[in-house]
Amino acid sequence: MDEKKIALLLSKLQGIAQTGLTYGKDVFDSERYTQILQVTTELTQSLTDLPAEKIRYYMETDEGYATPKVDIRAVIFSEDRLLLVKEKSDGTWALPGGWADIGYSPFEIAEKEVLEEANIHCCAQRLLAVKDKSKHDYPASLTYVYKFFILCQPQEHQIPKEFETIETSAAGFFSEAEIQELPLSRARNTESDFAMIFADHREIQETFCD
Repeated sequence: MDEKKIALLLSKLQGIAQTGLTYGKDVFDSERYTQILQVTTELTQSLTDLPAEKIRYYMETDEGYATPKVDIRAVIFSEDRLLLVKEKSDGTWALPGGWADIGYSPFEIAEKEVLEEANIHCCAQRLLAVKDKSKHDYPASLTYVYKFFILCQPQEHQIPKEFETIETSAAGFFSEAEIQELPLSRARNTESDFAMIFADHREIQETFCD
């Protein structure tokens, strides 16, 4: 069984346990779902290379009915060049973005992430795609994720020459050919994402949704 399939099954088990602990009818249900969560934790530890602390955080910090997390990615062009930011965590390049924050709409999050990660203002305009991460060529992940790609119009086309944010160390506009030569953060965006984005830039496409 491949890594992505294992991660998806573990994610489903965690979701069953989490939802069961929330809506179980009595102490016996609670005991059963707690056992499922413990077994899922042990399986995750034996089948993955994730640190034990990270596994415990993933298994224990969420509550309520288990639902997918939402990853927002902002798509910004200056002429035919696409805005990317360099991640401090591993030196790879990605579309500006991150997890959806409570209290903000998807468009507001896209605008906020661009300002925080690239230090430019923009105006969100159109939803390009909603992707179920498990159904595409992203690396395996225990977290079940929906990815939103939102087209934004920049209010500035010049990125400050020297800036540094909490999460990023650089930003720039790149051509499609230049992006193919960059080390990409494939957990955040893949080659097929960029093919979709540039195809829409050349000719507007229908919104993609899995």
